[in-house]
Amino acid sequence: MKIGLLIAISRELEAFLNSGEERTEETAAGRTVYHTRMEGHDVYAIQSGCGEIDAASAAMLLIVKYGCEIILNFGVTGALEEDLNVEDLFVVEKACHYDFDVTPLGQPKVGQYDEYPDEFIPLDAELVKLAEEKVPGIRRIAAASGDKFVEDRAEKIRLRNMGCGICDMEIAGIARVCERSGVRCLSVKCISDTFDGNGGDFNTNVRRSAEMAFAALRQVIRAL
Repeated sequence: MKIGLLIAISRELEAFLNSGEERTEETAAGRTVYHTRMEGHDVYAIQSGCGEIDAASAAMLLIVKYGCEIILNFGVTGALEEDLNVEDLFVVEKACHYDFDVTPLGQPKVGQYDEYPDEFIPLDAELVKLAEEKVPGIRRIAAASGDKFVEDRAEKIRLRNMGCGICDMEIAGIARVCERSGVRCLSVKCISDTFDGNGGDFNTNVRRSAEMAFAALRQVIRAL
């Protein structure tokens, strides 16, 4: 199977680069694409960069140029709930692109695209279930996804009130591209900054939390 592995930033990418497999590299569309064999599959890994646009374009590159049948994402995330702790593991069940707003044109909810019954973009249900089966302690969750690092307490509460438990800057773009392309998608996230945390906590915890997210995702790859 051809698997696309999409990672946002270099400190998260290190978890993949340090995994021990031999790999080759090439440049495509201005990005480095790493190819390796992992758990019996061809894996094409790419560092997309932060934000929905970079993540969406990287996902499309993996699908169109490399023929990836599944897109997997791992990385760190911020907590929107007070009882979530650093290094808690989650599998994203659905994502809300909370920056998307066409309510002045008659759409009932912020974040809602025409194709969906509500403001959430679904990820692959079978892959979510597989992650729950193979990764001890992982929990499914809804993610708020937009083009900003959320540090403000009031904003966290607003996003939580939309039904989201964590926030990131890429998964809505990835999930949207995959859904439109008929490609299965899974995202494993690990808390790097808590509800009361900030950018400093992110910087302190990003590498360790990314390693934990990648280790969890690898268990899923092994089961595919």
